[in-house]
Amino acid sequence: MEKPILITGASRGLGAAMAETLCTTRPIMAVARTVGGLEDLDDRIKAKGGSATLAPIDITDPDAVTHLCNSIAGRWGGVSGWVHAAVHAAPLSPATMTGAKDFAKSTAVNVTATVDLMGKVAPLLAADSWAMFFDDPRAGQKFFGAYGATKAAQIALAKSWASEATTTSPAIHIVAPAPMPTAIRARFFPGEDRTPLTPTLVEAARLATETGLI
Repeated sequence: MEKPILITGASRGLGAAMAETLCTTRPIMAVARTVGGLEDLDDRIKAKGGSATLAPIDITDPDAVTHLCNSIAGRWGGVSGWVHAAVHAAPLSPATMTGAKDFAKSTAVNVTATVDLMGKVAPLLAADSWAMFFDDPRAGQKFFGAYGATKAAQIALAKSWASEATTTSPAIHIVAPAPMPTAIRARFFPGEDRTPLTPTLVEAARLATETGLI
């Protein structure tokens, strides 16, 4: 039985595009909170001849993540790869006016959940498998305090994992996507001309090709 590719944050944006791009190579285990988005993704994957298992969970719930990983281990014995696209984008604000609630949610999704997932997904990854993280270097830019700080922390964790990798560890890919017309970007840059932006499916294909996943 083929081991699936786990995609966290799969219901929309680049996560969904990666699922559509990779579904012709392996089954997809699609994780997100949005049931409707996952069901729409499932329809698109089926239209391409692929298959997906949907897991509508909140990755900030450690018990739900544990159950997910135990279920994957029991059914498939592991995963062939992991795409971590889940992210929380707090509203832009001056650093001195960062809301405690927004910062707590940013930390919970972008940092704490990433630590929890790394610890629980790593045992599911064999030496010939891989994990992918998406860099977005907003740290230090004006008004990006909560998002920039927590996204930078997430990538720091991924870089440490990559540095610690040995010949018996999975490959850790940390990639920098081009600007895309995603919902998150629309919140960051309202009114932006989206015409020059790279479609998510085009960018997903580029990233998958450059990292040798397709």
